Amino acid sequence: MKTSLNIFLLFLILCASCGSRKANDNKETAVQADTVKKFTLPLIPAMLNTPELRADYLVRHYWDNMDFTDTTYINLPDVTEQAWVDFIDILKIVPDTTAIAAIKQMYKMADQKKVVFFYYTDLAEKYLYDPNSPMRNEEFYIPVLDAMLESKVLNDTEKILPQGRRELAEQNRIGRPAEDFTYTLLSGKNGTLYGVKAKYTLLFINNPGCHACEEGIEALKQAPAINKEFAAGSLKILAIYPDEDKEEWERHLPDFPKEWINGYDKKLVIKEKNLYDLKAIPTLYLLDKDKKVLLKDATVAQIDQYLQ
Repeated sequence: MKTSLNIFLLFLILCASCGSRKANDNKETAVQADTVKKFTLPLIPAMLNTPELRADYLVRHYWDNMDFTDTTYINLPDVTEQAWVDFIDILKIVPDTTAIAAIKQMYKMADQKKVVFFYYTDLAEKYLYDPNSPMRNEEFYIPVLDAMLESKVLNDTEKILPQGRRELAEQNRIGRPAEDFTYTLLSGKNGTLYGVKAKYTLLFINNPGCHACEEGIEALKQAPAINKEFAAGSLKILAIYPDEDKEEWERHLPDFPKEWINGYDKKLVIKEKNLYDLKAIPTLYLLDKDKKVLLKDATVAQIDQYLQ
C-alpha cells in the first residue's frame, strides 16, 4: 500500500486553473459510472484559486462521494485503503485544526454500519497507532478514538478498548507537562525527571539489550543536532529502565555513553501506574525546560529535525 499521494497529482488538484472546470466535469461523470472500482475525489470549485483554499476544501469534502453503507468497499483495499492513506497524507498540508475536524467528520459519516466503521477504525489503528507504522500520529488518532466512544453502532463492550487508549493518549500529550517520576542511579542516589535542569530533556525509556534499543542508542550518538545541543549543555539525555531486572540493566550500562543520566525505576512506578504509554520500547520524548512535552513517542530522526 502506497503511503503518500503522487506529488504531481496533488499539485494538479490544488493548483488547477479555472479553465479546467469543464474538463473536470467530464472526468467526474466518467468516474462516477464505476464507483465500485474507483474512488472519486470531490470537484473543487473553480473560485477557490489558491493552493491553501483548494487544500482546505479537498480535506473537508474528500469523502463526499463515498457511500459508507456499501459494504462491498471493505473488500477493495486498493480503492478504500489507498484512499484513506492518501487522505491522511493530505492532512499534513493543512492546519492541524482543519485536519482534526476533517477526521471527525469522516468518521461521523462512517458511523452507519458496524462492519464498515470497524474497517476504517482498523485502518486508523494500523497507520496512526501501530508503533511500527511510519505514519503513526497520536494527535490524528485521538479524534478516531473519540468517534469510537461516541459511535451509535458500537456497544459498550466494544468501547472499552478505545476508552483505555484514549486515557493513555491524554497522558503526556504534546503541549502538556510530562508526568514526573523518581529514578535511581547505579550509586543508589535518587533523582527526578523535573530535577533535570536543561533547555531540553530527551527522555529515553528503554529496555537494555533489546535490538531496537541498541539501534536507538547508536542513532542518538550520531544525530548531529542532538549532539550539538548536548555538547552545548542545552540538552540532557535521561535514559530510564522501567522494568524489574536490575542485574540486566547493570550488565548493559557500558552500552550507554557515560555522559548520559542513566537510571532505573526502583519502585516500578512508571510501569505499575501507567505513567507513560509503553506500547513500544524504546520510547522517546522531547521536553522543554519546564518539562512540557514537545514531541511524544518520537523517532530519533524526528527529534533531530525538530532541534535543527
